[in-house]
Amino acid sequence: MNIQIFGTTKCFDTKKAQRYFKERKVSFQFIDLKEKSMSKGEFNSVKQALGGYEPMINKNAKDTEALTLLSYLAEEDREDKLFENQQLLKTPIVRNGKKATAGYEPDVWKNWE
Repeated sequence: MNIQIFGTTKCFDTKKAQRYFKERKVSFQFIDLKEKSMSKGEFNSVKQALGGYEPMINKNAKDTEALTLLSYLAEEDREDKLFENQQLLKTPIVRNGKKATAGYEPDVWKNWE
């Protein structure tokens, strides 16, 4: 497995995801989204694995202005705005090659090899 965890150090679910993989002795790479954003390729890979960008949106994001703006944008502009404002992403985003999850999803992770 080649696990990447995208999140923030203050996110409770990100901490739980890190603990999940540590307890199973699975090595992972943690990327703090406050320090380094996802690349366009990483973003597109996660989007493809989740079947679109909608599951990546944190409906309870603290930046309510950006979240509201996202809902009023034309469909073709939403994805670009989400990529620009990665604080709106649901964390943790966990990648394993071409597979990915958004949010705390241990039931999915246990089936990964």
